[in-house]
Amino acid sequence: MSKHLKIAIVGRPNVGKSTLYNRLAGRKLAIVEDTPGVTRDWQKTQGHLWDLSLEIYDTAGLEGFESTLIKDQIITQMLNVLTDVDVILMIIDSREPILASDRKLAEMLRRLKKPVILIANKCEGRQRQEGYLESFTLGFGDPIPFSAAHGEGLDELYPALLPHAKNFEILETKNTSNEQLKLAIVGRPNVGKSTLMNALLDEERLLTGNQPGITRDAIAIDWSYKGHPIQLIDTAGMRRKARIDDRLERLSVQDSLETIRYAQVVIIVMDANDPLNKQDLTIASHVLEEGRALIIALNKWDEADPQKLPEIRRSLSSLLSQAKGLRLQPISALKKKNLDELMTHVLEVYQLWNTRISTSQLNRWLEEALTRHAPPLSGQTPIRIKYATQIKTRPPTFVLFASKPVDLPASYMRYLETSLRDCFNLPGVPLRLFLRKGKNPYESKGK
Repeated sequence: MSKHLKIAIVGRPNVGKSTLYNRLAGRKLAIVEDTPGVTRDWQKTQGHLWDLSLEIYDTAGLEGFESTLIKDQIITQMLNVLTDVDVILMIIDSREPILASDRKLAEMLRRLKKPVILIANKCEGRQRQEGYLESFTLGFGDPIPFSAAHGEGLDELYPALLPHAKNFEILETKNTSNEQLKLAIVGRPNVGKSTLMNALLDEERLLTGNQPGITRDAIAIDWSYKGHPIQLIDTAGMRRKARIDDRLERLSVQDSLETIRYAQVVIIVMDANDPLNKQDLTIASHVLEEGRALIIALNKWDEADPQKLPEIRRSLSSLLSQAKGLRLQPISALKKKNLDELMTHVLEVYQLWNTRISTSQLNRWLEEALTRHAPPLSGQTPIRIKYATQIKTRPPTFVLFASKPVDLPASYMRYLETSLRDCFNLPGVPLRLFLRKGKNPYESKGK
């Protein structure tokens, strides 16, 4: 049995078949052009939609060819492909009315007796346009509003594919032991970022001093800690925007923000004598919004009052509640104290950031969480949450299928997130929980 769920993309010319093919493949493989008949021979590639491993077939539109012979050959090739796939994605253009060629293709697909998922493409912003409304008449159920060009609609395509994928490979989190960990060191000016990096490298590799702005560019250095390959990245200090009036400093801060985006774990260095400054919290919130794993290094601890540590931890838990359980490690970069403890936290949180939880475990958790604290009513009707699945790691990201997701209050979502963290021991990493309208996608398959 194939490891990959085989899907074929079909539709008349210029509806976005090749754009979707490229989107699912994760790279540009098929030519995208407004001229009918560009795609002639079918092609295939491997791709994925979150944790679903896919074998994707792109097929030709059935118009725009110079001879009946070529069209007949293309139809024969297409039918050969479609008889071998598990699911067919039929795409229509939501901006145009349903044409006779759409209906002819739909009739051909019905004769194949294969599962068909209808996609109404070019629904940017989820606008329900003429083609979308008419597409219900094709007989394939509710169309998925989609924009292949912008990646909108993937979160609805995923649960539509899920019932057909239960006998196929689900991508597992790859072994991270030999992967180079991208570790960024960020913070306000003069908190000791470059000093920390020198201490970790055990050499005076970077310039340090009390003058702000010594580090301007993000500096990346390959390193190894206890056999784990790491790329250390030092960044420029980040002040509040209102205080930045130098063009060079603005560019340096922008470089630091870009570094956070492409890092995997971020250490925010804070001054132990002035911790949890407003700018510290702004930087930390940005790191978490980007979905990066976060560690807080409380530097210059040898100069601070150790009795204040419990108070700092309580404040941290309150001020950055979106990542409950953040690691906070007092260090002295200048005296090279507690650096092993800091790096132990880095490796631990990196593993948590890569966590994948099986669907069966998730739904056992969900059942227990709902029993402990049921969702509120929507009017007189209870909101039902039917199913949960993890759609990606880095950070761990989950989708919950509910009867009325728009009516579920933020306070209940916070309860679910806290319960999920506690159940699976996920302290200090950002989690993503999305709500989607729908039932258990396996119910119709008799799971």
